[in-house]
Amino acid sequence: MKIFVTRAIPEAGLTYLRKHADITINPHDRMLTKQEILNGIRGKDGLLCLLTDPIDHDVITAEPKLKMIANYAVGYDNIDIKTATKQGILVSNTPGVLTDTTAELAWSLVFAVARRIVEGDQFIRQGKFRGWEPLLMLGRDIANKTLGIIGTGRIGTAFALKSQGFNMPVLYTDITTNEVLEKQLHAKKVTLNQMLKTADIISVHVSLTPQTHHLIGKDQLQSMKETAILINTARGPIIDENALIIALQNHWIFGAGLDVYEHEPDIPKELLRLPNVVVQPHTGSATYETRSNMAILTAKNLISGIQGHRPPNCVNPEVFTNH
Repeated sequence: MKIFVTRAIPEAGLTYLRKHADITINPHDRMLTKQEILNGIRGKDGLLCLLTDPIDHDVITAEPKLKMIANYAVGYDNIDIKTATKQGILVSNTPGVLTDTTAELAWSLVFAVARRIVEGDQFIRQGKFRGWEPLLMLGRDIANKTLGIIGTGRIGTAFALKSQGFNMPVLYTDITTNEVLEKQLHAKKVTLNQMLKTADIISVHVSLTPQTHHLIGKDQLQSMKETAILINTARGPIIDENALIIALQNHWIFGAGLDVYEHEPDIPKELLRLPNVVVQPHTGSATYETRSNMAILTAKNLISGIQGHRPPNCVNPEVFTNH
């Protein structure tokens, strides 16, 4: 078996791959161009790619031998699943393994925004701290505030459950009823509009689809409380970034915490100049433990698929029924 890896992943995954196949790894510490990916998959049975790699129709149809695409991420909106399925190519992702880690990062952003942690850190480093003051760096309480969850899949559910101990009423919006949250937290399912008007802290956990693109835009931001905090660790285009900048500039909401952006890695300078937003470089799953576990899971998915088996985390199992 021959495999192309678009960028080095933690060694645990590469070691597993080497036991089963000949692997070629992108030698550069950067994203590859489309042409470099096309060159890399030539003669390969499998492709291990990242969420930053656009695996489109051209890439998927370029190599007749290609049997399997393993995405080193839980999301797979970077891959043309329809074309892959049509070509009989299996695609996998890495759900579950990064659930708690991403939920923890979302909570980190909640605290950082609510208590103005980044501002305070910079304030001290700039030599401005002159001692305790009654009105210095006032933030927002978290305990007893209403928590809103947009999307209660694995990560959204884990995020909500971690609110236990803060005595937070929980509202959620989803296409299905979340019995776990309703039983354990007495969470209430509401419409998005109801949540936006009511919740103090709102965290986004839906997948990026045509239906969720710009789910949060100008109208939605204007309907939120002036004291509200908005968190996004899902996908950048779910929030209209230009509308968010206007909202933060005009203090329609208290602040925002972002780990993802509409046009990654490009981030508007206007957003970065704002003191009421905390930004992270897409590090939702970035812990030693989780990234290693993701690497192993991705490698196992890849080898299994190339061998003709259904990968543990196959996102297009219809390949087996259509071919």
